[in-house]
Amino acid sequence: MAPSPTGFLHVGGLRTALYNFLLARKLGGKFILRIEDTDQSRLVEGALENIVQTLTDFGLAPDEGYHWDDGLKERGEFGPYTQSKRLDMYKKYADVLVGKKVAYHCFCTPERLDEVRKSREIQKLPPKYDKHCLNLKPEEVEAKLKAGARNVIRLNVPFGRTITFKDLVHGDISFSTNDVDDQVLIKSDGFPTYHLAVVVDDHFMQISHVIRGDEWISSTPKHILLYEALEWGIPHFVHLPLLLSKTKKKLSKRDGDVSVKDFVAQGYLPEALINFVALLGWNPKSEKEIFSIDELCQEFALDKINKSGAVFDLEKLDWINGLYLRQKPLVDLAQLALPYLKDAGLPVENFPIEFIQEILNAERERLKKLTEIGERVGYFFAEPKIDAAMLVWKKSTPEDTKKNLQAIHSFLHDLQPENFTRDFLETETKKFLAENSISNADALWPLRVSLSGLEASPSPFEIMGAFGVLPNGKEIVLRRVNAAIEAL
Repeated sequence: MAPSPTGFLHVGGLRTALYNFLLARKLGGKFILRIEDTDQSRLVEGALENIVQTLTDFGLAPDEGYHWDDGLKERGEFGPYTQSKRLDMYKKYADVLVGKKVAYHCFCTPERLDEVRKSREIQKLPPKYDKHCLNLKPEEVEAKLKAGARNVIRLNVPFGRTITFKDLVHGDISFSTNDVDDQVLIKSDGFPTYHLAVVVDDHFMQISHVIRGDEWISSTPKHILLYEALEWGIPHFVHLPLLLSKTKKKLSKRDGDVSVKDFVAQGYLPEALINFVALLGWNPKSEKEIFSIDELCQEFALDKINKSGAVFDLEKLDWINGLYLRQKPLVDLAQLALPYLKDAGLPVENFPIEFIQEILNAERERLKKLTEIGERVGYFFAEPKIDAAMLVWKKSTPEDTKKNLQAIHSFLHDLQPENFTRDFLETETKKFLAENSISNADALWPLRVSLSGLEASPSPFEIMGAFGVLPNGKEIVLRRVNAAIEAL
């Protein structure tokens, strides 16, 4: 994986990293992280650290290149793994290409290049350089270089050739060189462009497979021309389908094209994100949708990657994340949820961790992501506001509702505090209602509303069971039921 540190790692980058990681594990190879920072004007402070730390946190620590070990470190025998530290190597091979007449110096000003672009637009032709500087005599080029004239080095793309390469997802792909631009290889600031740097690095780092997005397909013929000119072996190319919104358009921030860090901040678990991202373009050819990282390593294969764009469905991510939340041991889930409860302004520090665990036990069947927890459970920490009208179940009456709540209050009052557990309360309360010919709906609806103040919440037994771990849990329950009785 070779990202540019021009921003924090996004979901598309996470998918690229994951597929590289899975293929390396499948083939017994190495997952390598190289940093492509040749566009110095777009570098973002902290982006490199974010990329490496995110991969580490998600269980995708690279075997070679940059990794996180109490800070950024490099490992491997083919470094340095940052392109800005390899400029002499790129200049060396750019000069080799110029010597072979596969590349040439271009001295055109931005103004002239703009004129060429406008002229081609008028002719309704794709943007392409007109090879003007290729026709300069050698002595002219030498004189300009000695005078320090600003220039770039361009690839000399031949006319009239068809370049065909095999993509391990899309099959054979062909391009006419007549449609390929004379790409800049070395910029005027001395830095290489992606196209030269990636070819040099992939060769000297012994890269076998290049996995990248579909948007790089059109660049591949340029890279093949460079491999051929330098007489180097060509790696396998794998181009991944684009990530699309549910309307089949390019993914936007509204649809989910945000940094992985943002997803984590919203309460998505790394293992759920990995599972979800794996399915964005990869089809396991089975009904199974939930995979551990070890299972993905076993199941992954390039021939299971789809050719068409992958739809990023946030609802599917919510569903997968909900499954992972429900599978978490309560003790771990409570630790994960604590920061979100604190962010919601809830005084969790005043309560035992067992209470937090029971709250999560009551709520997690409905949880999709951890950011939801604070807005759902406020009533556990403060007395709810009681809406008298909400207490009355369907065709029941306020009088009957009050009578039923009074009966339940008396029943609960006679129980021992140690019996305030979910299972005991459910069994004995339903038994009591049956013996007194009170329907479950007419009694349990107002009981639940009196405890939570909400139309939608866990069952009254789950709520009372959570309060039951507190020394004064029984008193809290009785006080809330009594408040509901008084409201009717």
